[in-house]
Amino acid sequence: MGHSQAAKAESRDRVLRITARRIREEGLTRPGVAELMNEAGLTHGGFYKHFSSRDDLMRQAAALALVDGETKMARAARRHREEPRTGLIDSYLSARHRDAPGTGCAVVSLGAAAGRGEAEMKEAYEKQVRSYLELISGTTDDDSDEARADAMLTLSAMVGALLMSRAVADPELSDQLLRTVAARLKGAPVES
Repeated sequence: MGHSQAAKAESRDRVLRITARRIREEGLTRPGVAELMNEAGLTHGGFYKHFSSRDDLMRQAAALALVDGETKMARAARRHREEPRTGLIDSYLSARHRDAPGTGCAVVSLGAAAGRGEAEMKEAYEKQVRSYLELISGTTDDDSDEARADAMLTLSAMVGALLMSRAVADPELSDQLLRTVAARLKGAPVES
């Protein structure tokens, strides 16, 4: 790859990463092309060298955001060798994750958009949901229907709790949502 091709690929990657972060923070409709290109240190005029349209950029950035979350979840599970499911729950339902939507799980931030989106967006979202279910199921040695149902419940509770913890105004309630759901998912007593 020549210098100009490498530089073009690097610029494209930078725009995608910035857009992936921004859509997790603000949704798919908010960030404008000029704003994103400026943040990437590029001119608005250079946009079409990298993407065919704003929709093309949003689709690719959403797919990237979704995949990034899977990597982080797998890392959290691996960090807690004896209890990978516990590590995953603790990492996902943490104040740190709640307070960093730009680098957090896109399944939370893009759920509503995927539900209203085109087939391609729904397919990317579904792919990540299925991947997360496999990851959660894989934290046990059980591959039964019951284990799959438990993985669905776990993922749904984690996504819902994180979403609500970000949406409520009361910081105490926000923390309580994270702590309570994490404790219930781990089968632990709920702290007061």
